[in-house]
Amino acid sequence: MRMPYILIIEDDPHISELISLYLVKERFRCAIAENGSRGLDLFYKEPPDLILLDIMLPRQDGWQVMEEIRKIRNTPVIMITGKGESYDKLKGFSLGVDDYVVKPFEPKELVARIKAVLRRLNPVTMGETVQLPGLKISPAEYKVFVDGDKVSFPPKEIELLHYLVVNRNQVYTREQLLNQVWGLSFEGDLRTVDVHVKRIRDKIGERQDWRIVTVWGIGYKFEVNEGCVC
Repeated sequence: MRMPYILIIEDDPHISELISLYLVKERFRCAIAENGSRGLDLFYKEPPDLILLDIMLPRQDGWQVMEEIRKIRNTPVIMITGKGESYDKLKGFSLGVDDYVVKPFEPKELVARIKAVLRRLNPVTMGETVQLPGLKISPAEYKVFVDGDKVSFPPKEIELLHYLVVNRNQVYTREQLLNQVWGLSFEGDLRTVDVHVKRIRDKIGERQDWRIVTVWGIGYKFEVNEGCVC
């Protein structure tokens, strides 16, 4: 069985080595980069299955690294940082971060979060391709097509869109969407859902046949008209 490859981009050698020890014990393969530039070099050399990314890095910080990663791949990313402010979390999720761990943390919890993210990104668990007029979501390939053109989506946006489309015309609270898409252990702000919905809307727009509707005071639903040929 292939061992999942995890890239650790962290400038504190004690933290990176500790993470590596726990991951190797759980049969992961690891590489460590002590700064953002080195992290991108390793990323380009061999794309990992998941990236653990610190924000405060020398040369290129975590935000810059994240932006470069998202230009070419939807590799899942877990941010590891000493900052716990909501602004940092929202900024990270708006860039496509999949999860967020604040220092100090328990290595066993981090390993559990890594496994949870990888399970969520497993095509087998994502479900089948769904298609509406002008919109196609292929979860096995992690691709979204709008009017036949492939549009770049981070993994979490694809998962959220796929969930809403599959469960069309049903209203979900922000709490329900966080639990279903991010997982019960997720400790992020409810505004995370709002940020992702806005980004999805900007990319797919809305049609006469379908659109994402805000149900004020409750949450969201993906509304499909009864006459839509789906």
